[in-house]
Amino acid sequence: MAVSCQCQAAGTPGQRNIKLSAIASGDTVARVELRQLNTFVTVAEEGSFTRAAERLHVVQSAVSAGVRNLERELGAALFDRSTRKVQLTDAGIALLPEARATLAASVAAREAVEQVCGGLRGTIALGTMQAQVWHAIDVSGVVAAFIADHPAVEVKIRQGSSSDMARQVRDGELDLALVALPGRGVPGVQLTPLAREPIVLAVPTGHPLAAHPDVDLATLGEQTLVDLPSGYGTRIAIDQSFADAGVTRTVTYEVNDIATMIEFIRNGLAVGMIPASLAETTDDIVCVAIRDHPPEFETALAVPSNRRLSAATQAMVDTIRRHVGV
Repeated sequence: MAVSCQCQAAGTPGQRNIKLSAIASGDTVARVELRQLNTFVTVAEEGSFTRAAERLHVVQSAVSAGVRNLERELGAALFDRSTRKVQLTDAGIALLPEARATLAASVAAREAVEQVCGGLRGTIALGTMQAQVWHAIDVSGVVAAFIADHPAVEVKIRQGSSSDMARQVRDGELDLALVALPGRGVPGVQLTPLAREPIVLAVPTGHPLAAHPDVDLATLGEQTLVDLPSGYGTRIAIDQSFADAGVTRTVTYEVNDIATMIEFIRNGLAVGMIPASLAETTDDIVCVAIRDHPPEFETALAVPSNRRLSAATQAMVDTIRRHVGV
């Protein structure tokens, strides 16, 4: 496959209009090898020629030479080497998603042949939220079922916030992810709804609000609150509900997992809003429904819409859909 990069001056001298186009292999323009693209992507992800060499199991000089050859073929600098950390230039930023898509297409082509010749092979990077939030979806059961059907495929699990994982799916750092992004469209990502449940107020036994059948958000604005960081699925839904209700709140304690939230609530340090199924698992915490603008915990499967899924990734998608009943 051949790739050309054309940089045209537009506006001030420092501004560039970057255009990348795939060229038929019979053309006489610059020719780029998959190995060069893989080296480029690895350096971009690691932000270092040294770490990229370690990851690729080659000497650093080979990585540097590979990038220089690619830059010479494309006629543009891809990295700014004047800073402590290797950073992408405008041309490098434009090339990165195209390089990832090209590499993904080559993997898909190889896997299509391997599937015919003897089953799926390869690696899948699956993003998931915290284990505690998965009552509707048995992630470990899904992975176990997938490996039983496709033992030659390696499944790597990464946990993170929903917003970060959606971006990683778009950029090719993850193949797919289980996320919670209520009401949010993500360019380059397709979301398939999987499950939904209400988010309720959790208070310790004996708290004044424990005797209420429900509560409005304005009342919670006066409470000491514990919550997850911005970008987490439940936090996104809760923030949206408060915004819709026109209520301002202050999160006193911001923690990284639901288990810690429950401990803060159980010990009377704060009240918090969590998925109903989690609040019901403890005897010393009472669930109170939200009366106005009640938030919901909506889980979805995120896959890229800007590139073709590999055969292994599609098989994982099918396994997830079967287990959830979608």
